[in-house]
Amino acid sequence: MAQDISSLNGEDCFEGTSPCCSDSEALGPGDKEYDDILELNQFDGLPYSSRFYKLMKERKELPVWRAKCEFMDMLAKGQFVVVSGFAKTGRSSQIPQWSAEFLLSVQFQHGTVVCTQIHSQQAVDLALRVADEMDVNIGHEVGYSIPLEKCCTNETVLRFCTDDVLLREMMSDPLLERYGVVIVDQAHQRTVATDVLLGLLKDITVQRPELRVVVLSAVEPSPKQLAHLAGSAAPVIRVETAGAGEVVHSSSTADNYFCSALRLVLEIHHSEERGDVVVFLVTTQEIDLAHDILCHEGDSLPSDLGELLPIVAHPGQPGNVLVFGEEETGRTRRVILTSSPNEDFFWAARSIRFVIDAGLEKRYVYNPRIRTNSVIIQPISAVQSECRRQLAGPTGRCFCLYSKERQLPAEIRPRIVESDITSTVLFLKRMEIAGLGHCDFVERPDPGGLMQALEELDYLAALDNDGNLSEMGIIMSEFPLEPQMAKTVLASCEFDCVSEVVIIAAMLTAPTCFTVPPVELKLEASQCHMKFQHPEGDHFTLINIYKAFKQHQQDPYCSEEKWCQDFFLNHTALLMADALRAELTETLKRIELPISVPAFGSRSNTINIKRALLAGFFMQVARDVDGSGNYFILTHKHVAQLHPHSGYGAKSPKLGLPEWLLFHEHTFSDDNCLHTVTHVTPDQVVQMTPQYFFYNLPSSESKDILQNILNHGAPHYREDKHRSQEEPQETQTSDRCVIQ
Repeated sequence: MAQDISSLNGEDCFEGTSPCCSDSEALGPGDKEYDDILELNQFDGLPYSSRFYKLMKERKELPVWRAKCEFMDMLAKGQFVVVSGFAKTGRSSQIPQWSAEFLLSVQFQHGTVVCTQIHSQQAVDLALRVADEMDVNIGHEVGYSIPLEKCCTNETVLRFCTDDVLLREMMSDPLLERYGVVIVDQAHQRTVATDVLLGLLKDITVQRPELRVVVLSAVEPSPKQLAHLAGSAAPVIRVETAGAGEVVHSSSTADNYFCSALRLVLEIHHSEERGDVVVFLVTTQEIDLAHDILCHEGDSLPSDLGELLPIVAHPGQPGNVLVFGEEETGRTRRVILTSSPNEDFFWAARSIRFVIDAGLEKRYVYNPRIRTNSVIIQPISAVQSECRRQLAGPTGRCFCLYSKERQLPAEIRPRIVESDITSTVLFLKRMEIAGLGHCDFVERPDPGGLMQALEELDYLAALDNDGNLSEMGIIMSEFPLEPQMAKTVLASCEFDCVSEVVIIAAMLTAPTCFTVPPVELKLEASQCHMKFQHPEGDHFTLINIYKAFKQHQQDPYCSEEKWCQDFFLNHTALLMADALRAELTETLKRIELPISVPAFGSRSNTINIKRALLAGFFMQVARDVDGSGNYFILTHKHVAQLHPHSGYGAKSPKLGLPEWLLFHEHTFSDDNCLHTVTHVTPDQVVQMTPQYFFYNLPSSESKDILQNILNHGAPHYREDKHRSQEEPQETQTSDRCVIQ
């Protein structure tokens, strides 16, 4: 019989539940008591398999298992529960299962369980592991939802997803009425999506007293964070571990930690102590270089030492799947090279015995004044340092490549105070319409960043005169894109170039399709990429690449993976772009927007694509001020250069340097380069730029040129001066585009 959640207590939660709730040893075939008990899985009604009992013994050895009774009791009595425990304590795999058992006891009358993760791969890995432990089929009782991939049904009782996927789900279900328990994992990482989710959940729990919110963190949240959750200190369960093993500090400086890390790897391998190694470096360039060096060194090692296998791991990027066995395989020692600040990525890596920590991290800090990110290399926090030490386990060793006296920041700095939050503000404006008018942040966003976000949404016509979401803004929020790109897609509906612009949006939203080849193959890779080059610009080159990929994908005599490899393209990234293009197309159909017939290659189509791009990216226009590739960015007067990989770059002099261009990204601190650029004319810029944005531009010679065109319609930089006589003439007009 179903009973109300509020009436459950610590004893009730174990009555009638499956054998996994019992503190007795798991029974299996051959045990005397086994034949006297009907061992049926209450989630699917089928008998338990022998693997279930094997995994149960492993689960009971996890540190978090000792806290099960306490957790179930707190979940029954209050709306908020906080569980703190490091990556390998079992918190991420066991707490969701217990929450499902809790809701099962009341017949799921208040909903099912959802558990958020930061990275897609973690959500998938956890769903697979938990389905295995619960002895159910993945995609049925246990499933996952990540961007561009869904493996669950309406009958799924436990679902893992990324935090941004759950936020987008709230647009149609603002009170999360499908769920009785919402679990927010990795809360200590303080990502923007996680902080926004916790801020909204605080309001939702007021409107839904039956909802339970479980917050999982590597370390105990600060008193400020705890008070924020429940108005008063939320109950905390601290999962104790056996502690970290030996910690060795060194006197390495910021200049030689890289060499020290590689020397340590080789020394560990020569010592013949068993166990895998995790090396925390700082940049992707360091990781790639370390991989090449270790591969070279590994080839010259004596065979009796066993194989040294370096593995590159970039969580959040495609093609980075780590497979860890329960035991070390043979005499192969894996060396995982990563720059990820997310130690939970290694929650299943039981074979790790050594951790090498550079003690530094690379962070992108958004500068709202120049609308770009600055790169900062800074010490990791004390929280991150402790998480990394714990990865080695009680019998392993952690080598900290910094002195013991170094003062580390106490906590991880919240991303909400140093990120571009334009997309977040657009989402929160959408939530206001849905009835959630207040997001109580633990840390308030940077005031300058908040003002810049509101200003940018206003320029994009996403806000009305009262600062509320306009009809345009509502439609923009439907797309899983940055606001500027969403506006570009909407503009393409007016300019009859939807098919082409959707490809551009998908290619730029997915990870880069270009692979980084070894040094000796860089020239060959560059020559391969030039075959896709389009004279109108890099945005058009992306369309060429996508179309070539689709052509080979449909060729039964050609392997698309082999084709990607031959042309130094990332197969996984192109598959993601293809899936995203399909999703964007379905979204356009759902909201009944027109989809034009493909016309790529015609002159009118080329001009319309540029107009659509400028409708969204008019804030990202630059001009070559001296004819030598020094591009003056109109919004903040910085001068930048073209990225070498651009079609207009040094490797492609035949195209020449355009005077005016639109760029997709400016990497200010990395290399001060403009990425993905396309030639535009000042006439087109004037036509597609809102006047109130134009008048707010700082004074410059470039602005004067545009002002002259705006005032007098001259001098004209006609895009159509070389147009074929057979094609219809385009009528130039200074009228503003109605899509704005």
